Amino acid sequence: MRRVLGIQQKEEGEIDLTPMLDVVFIMLIFFIVTATFVKEMGLDVNTPDKNQNVKDADKQSIVVQVTSRDRIRIRGRDIDFRAVRANIERLHAENPEAPVVIQPHPESKTEIMIHVMDSARQAGVFNVSIAAT
Repeated sequence: MRRVLGIQQKEEGEIDLTPMLDVVFIMLIFFIVTATFVKEMGLDVNTPDKNQNVKDADKQSIVVQVTSRDRIRIRGRDIDFRAVRANIERLHAENPEAPVVIQPHPESKTEIMIHVMDSARQAGVFNVSIAAT
């Protein structure tokens, strides 16, 4: 009789993990179904080809430079922050095929470059590229 009781005690000491695994899988399914998938926003950026001749591109495109002090220059002239769109519209009217090429300085603020991109798109130029200086 002692042996029977001893065996029963061993069996009673074991833990059945099957219900715990069921709970874990149900929680996993719950978290997968309720998770929200976030799509990150970004900017579409076109960079010019490295084989393209820079002097020819400058003659055919509207080059907007952003200096290290966040000043905007078009064709060697300092342009007011609010007048970027008007200048791009004027140059685009002279040459409708010309793309806008932005040359930001590495120390310039990103918001200035984005303002120039937005101004170009508002002026009707959708071919906007960023070139390294």
